[in-house]
Amino acid sequence: MKNSKTYQLALAALFAALSYAVFTFLQIKIPVGADMTSIHLGNAVVVLGAFIIGGPLGGIAGAIGMSIGDLLDPVYAPLVPKTLFCKLLIGLITGFVAHRIGGITTTDDPKHILRWTIIAAACGLIFNMFADPIIGYWYKILILGKPAADLSLKINFVATTINAVVSLVVSVAVYAALRPALQKAGFFMKLTH
Repeated sequence: MKNSKTYQLALAALFAALSYAVFTFLQIKIPVGADMTSIHLGNAVVVLGAFIIGGPLGGIAGAIGMSIGDLLDPVYAPLVPKTLFCKLLIGLITGFVAHRIGGITTTDDPKHILRWTIIAAACGLIFNMFADPIIGYWYKILILGKPAADLSLKINFVATTINAVVSLVVSVAVYAALRPALQKAGFFMKLTH
């Protein structure tokens, strides 16, 4: 397809905008002293992007969208580098497991697809469940000092775990609902050719 790169770029921009909107407008903020954490569905969009447009583009889209959300919120602005790294890796890990190992776009077996989307989402989100709070902890030690970092580590781990569980369920359910329509429209053929 002549415009395949343009098509993929447009889809990545769509997922970046979606991850920004979902993270920014569908979150529950939790104050932690002078810091803040949140329960949100932004990670679900990163995982869904990795399922639909692949790990690299899904990860880049999610990283850009959620980083813009962080950048525009004074409380989260200092955490943009952490967000870029963690969200990119969610997409890369999820996409690698889903597409390279699980082959979710090369089979029509619903049980196989469900199993591998769950495994792939779990791999990407479990990485984030540990990386996000730990990287945030060391980053906050540099900015806020050890007592504030200690307090936020525990709360961030709980919030990130809740985000992971909810994001896994939402992303797998949405992908399962969208996949038949995407396949019928020849979407997966457009991305590979």
